[in-house]
Amino acid sequence: MEPKEILSRTDHTVLKAFTTWEEIEKLCEEAIEYNTASVCVPPCYVKRIKERYGNGLVICTVVGFPLGYSVTEAKVAETRAAIADGAEEIDMVINITDIKNGDFDRVTDEIKALKEAAGGRILKVIVETCYLDEDEKVRICECVTDGGADYIKTSTGFGIAGAQPEDIELFRKHIGPNVKIKASGGMSTKEDHEACVRAGADRLGSSKAVSLFK
Repeated sequence: MEPKEILSRTDHTVLKAFTTWEEIEKLCEEAIEYNTASVCVPPCYVKRIKERYGNGLVICTVVGFPLGYSVTEAKVAETRAAIADGAEEIDMVINITDIKNGDFDRVTDEIKALKEAAGGRILKVIVETCYLDEDEKVRICECVTDGGADYIKTSTGFGIAGAQPEDIELFRKHIGPNVKIKASGGMSTKEDHEACVRAGADRLGSSKAVSLFK
């Protein structure tokens, strides 16, 4: 698989709690040089990146990250603030407690609320597959589809496991025609990245792709 193909699908990512501005600058410069799909960064850096780089790259940020159990109103506020600061893509974390309680309508309603807040921007829904059984994964595909999101995303990268090709293949069978797949977390080798693309991932959330494929 050609390096350009992988990098053009990659949300070049740094989301550590102790991320410095120097690391953000390096991330952005690499994203521009290697033409990655976006940079995925902490919300606190979105405005500063927009001021520094303007329209030179696509800015993605996270909402309700990484645990997902903040209230919907807080996630909506985060989304609106991120867009006002210059974010073009939002990666939200679902409330996994709702899944475990069988409250799938609440999950769908929250996705709808964030999609409305995002307007025409891309909304990706992080479902954290490592905490879900197969039936829950199928049901969450329905929630993401019915909620009008643009992507279903496997993982935060902060859970007990990351993207697995078999989960991507399962998603492909159950998401609607307008939903794409983002694989994230746990991809440490070229082979990991390529396996996720072959399984059906349209995007990759990765902190390692540039160093591996450049």
